[in-house]
Amino acid sequence: MKCPFCGSLDDKVIDSRPLEEASIIRRRRECLACQKRFTTYERLEEVPLMVIKSDNRREPFSREKLRAGLLRACDKRPISIDKIEKIISEIEYEMHNYYIMEVHSSSIGQKVLKQLKELDEVAYIRFASVHRNFKDINTFMQELKKLKKEKDTQEINEGTAITEEKE
Repeated sequence: MKCPFCGSLDDKVIDSRPLEEASIIRRRRECLACQKRFTTYERLEEVPLMVIKSDNRREPFSREKLRAGLLRACDKRPISIDKIEKIISEIEYEMHNYYIMEVHSSSIGQKVLKQLKELDEVAYIRFASVHRNFKDINTFMQELKKLKKEKDTQEINEGTAITEEKE
């Protein structure tokens, strides 16, 4: 830190205290060259995660927008708000850890679909119909058939595993 009195870059921190729920840190410093004391305030700089839309527009990531989409998909389904919040938190955590500053909206949609597929098939289909922009009933039916085939395959695999355990 540059001393405001003599311009020296050598100082020592005498005291540090968090302010305003720890989003600001107040540091009391002493210049090693002129021995004068001064105070600095450090603030965490948050770089907002930007979402790249399908038309290449960019907008800040909105937890509320993601929640609204999930709530619509899960409407009248036996899914608790806690589970929805958990999905949102997991997706947000993953994005902040793997994307530097920008993420495509399609990536977010794929993450939501993956979570909903494991949670509730009806909510999955509802979200997929918006995310994948189903054009007609045929596209909708193709997605349903694909989901049913995956479920049937999973049930067969689970049945085989149970039979093998008994033997």
